[in-house]
Amino acid sequence: MSPLVSVVLPTYGRPDRLRCAVDSVASQTYDNIQLIIVDDHSPTPSEEVLDDVSLDGLVVEHIRHEVNQGANAARNTGIRASDGDFVAFLDDDDEWKPEKIQRQVETFQSTSDRVGFVYTGTEYHYDGYTRTVANTNRGDVTKAILAGASFAQFSAVMVRQSIIEETGLPDEEFPSWQDREWYLRLSLHCEFEPVPEPLTVRHRDGDDAISTNYEEKRDVSYPLFLEKHRPLAATFGRRYEWALIASLSESLAGAAVKNGYYSDARKYYLKSLAYGPLSTSRWANFLVTLGGRYSHRPASKLARTLFND
Repeated sequence: MSPLVSVVLPTYGRPDRLRCAVDSVASQTYDNIQLIIVDDHSPTPSEEVLDDVSLDGLVVEHIRHEVNQGANAARNTGIRASDGDFVAFLDDDDEWKPEKIQRQVETFQSTSDRVGFVYTGTEYHYDGYTRTVANTNRGDVTKAILAGASFAQFSAVMVRQSIIEETGLPDEEFPSWQDREWYLRLSLHCEFEPVPEPLTVRHRDGDDAISTNYEEKRDVSYPLFLEKHRPLAATFGRRYEWALIASLSESLAGAAVKNGYYSDARKYYLKSLAYGPLSTSRWANFLVTLGGRYSHRPASKLARTLFND
């Protein structure tokens, strides 16, 4: 019998998107799925939202929080309730292509037992344009994560249950960068393997509260990440300690730009350059912020045009 895959789907207040997300799980070519929907106290309970959605063939469990606790707490509730050999994650505003779970399970089965984390490529849908991202980092990726390598967000990830038990759950203290922080800890216990095809679809045509909440990133996630993981980076030498500071500073600067904090963006781009001066992309991004919105907006428009082409 094929191994059981537990799908953890946290949701809050997106009824239309939730229906699409659940439909993409029901449409998977893989047939041994446990779907755990964690309703983080939505205004309309998820069971009511999905009352008319066909869930034939799926083992579905609804869990509703008595109070809103946030996406990471909802994911952890789902992980604790999961029975599968593997755990996959799907945000309520994302979708999967039908073969997504099948391809990830096949990858687990065809690679080493040391592989505990399989992630797919992602198709991003923005207002007016689409782009595809397929990262290919594999194997022992701890140093790559410390240096700022990109992987995938939760919706593209499947993790071996036994590795979660070794690593622990995502850290609920982080209001953002929860995925990056958890992946770093997971990488200490297993190898990573990519499925390059864009089998995960993310919709970025509306507000993304976690990615746009710059002040929480600056005041909570950024210092907490450095406090928690700078000592780990230092064990690999100053190169990786500095690379961690540079990459986090660059990420924070990017969030500052998206939210119009151009002065902060320049500050953190300069900090990233102080610790990693050889990155041409950091220099380019820093220069784009010098004119504030008058230089950044034309650059963003040009980037969208290039992606559209």
